Amino acid sequence: MRNPVMLGLGGVFLAQAFIAPPAVAEDLTGDPAAGRRKAGMCRTCHGLEGLAKIPIAPHIGGEPANYVARQLIAFRDGTRTHEMMSVVAKGLDDQAIADLAAWYSAQPATASLRAGKSEGMAPETCVSCHGPDGLATIEDAPNLAGENTIYIDTQLKAFRSGKRTHAVMSEVAADMSDAEIRAVADWYAATTISIPPVK
Repeated sequence: MRNPVMLGLGGVFLAQAFIAPPAVAEDLTGDPAAGRRKAGMCRTCHGLEGLAKIPIAPHIGGEPANYVARQLIAFRDGTRTHEMMSVVAKGLDDQAIADLAAWYSAQPATASLRAGKSEGMAPETCVSCHGPDGLATIEDAPNLAGENTIYIDTQLKAFRSGKRTHAVMSEVAADMSDAEIRAVADWYAATTISIPPVK
């Protein structure tokens, strides 16, 4: 694998150069209260507050709103596919997507490293976008804190193979070995995410 420090720096520069425009019309503002009502259809897998209820679903509470919106649009438009999400997203218009993104991004997610670990031990290739604790530091990156190892492993391999594409992640994952992917997945899966239950 290439030098991880250089890859990390490259990721920062690529992120600055290729951050996509807003996923929905710029004049469209999401309403968190409306998003909460719409989130009823999401709660079985992602939870009402965005803390996943099943291992194959990612945590989405506290994600950047633009990231949530972009993923929903990608599922709706078919540029990203998933047997469940592609079907669900087909029925969402831009306002519904903006509302859901506003709701889930408004959830106060926090993360912590497991005992005996320090920020300096985090995967260098990943921290500039996903943070050492798995909370995203840029709008175009998802949180990875507390995600299931298999979920992270699968997504990195999808970027590596080209099944999933992204200006930064496709480049970062291209030269990662299975062992390197697993080490990243294990690191972030071992962090703890906390999203308070919705009252």
